Amino acid sequence: MGKNIIILNGSPRRNGNTSALVEKFTQGARKAGHTVSEFFLGDMNIHGCKGCLSGHSSRPCPCVQKDDMDRIYPAMRTCDVMVLASPLYYWNFSGQLRTAMDRLFALEEHDGNFLRGHNRACALLMAAEGHGFEDALTYYQHLLEHLRWTDLGHVLAGGNMDVGDITGKPELEQAYALGQSIA
Repeated sequence: MGKNIIILNGSPRRNGNTSALVEKFTQGARKAGHTVSEFFLGDMNIHGCKGCLSGHSSRPCPCVQKDDMDRIYPAMRTCDVMVLASPLYYWNFSGQLRTAMDRLFALEEHDGNFLRGHNRACALLMAAEGHGFEDALTYYQHLLEHLRWTDLGHVLAGGNMDVGDITGKPELEQAYALGQSIA
């Protein structure tokens, strides 16, 4: 039976190099029989976490703030796999992705924990001008350790400054293979 996969795409460029990785991953995952839903965070209205600790994880939309995270929370509750996709910005995920990730904390607050555990898995797709992915990869690994999720792997595509630079590079096929490999 196919998995329910959600992708949080933190790129501000809808047709950029990160989105090319997402497209190939999606093609591979769908070919393997999985359902894939992408959230293009650059087009969404998501506010930063207030740190108020007032969320209630048992609510359909657990955060006290009402914005486009209310579209992500229900999908997060039912997903088997979450894919984090981002360009490398200052040696970490983009602000768009970091903001959404911070807001997912509401699923861990108060009356239940709907984020940690639950036999979920995660994959990482990143593109960058350079090749300094170490800090982002360390953060990703710590995040999965905290969430108790399985790491399905990552594709880190360096050397991609301008839109389209990733065209023809092996990382696109690696993204496809990663999507297709999900069992």
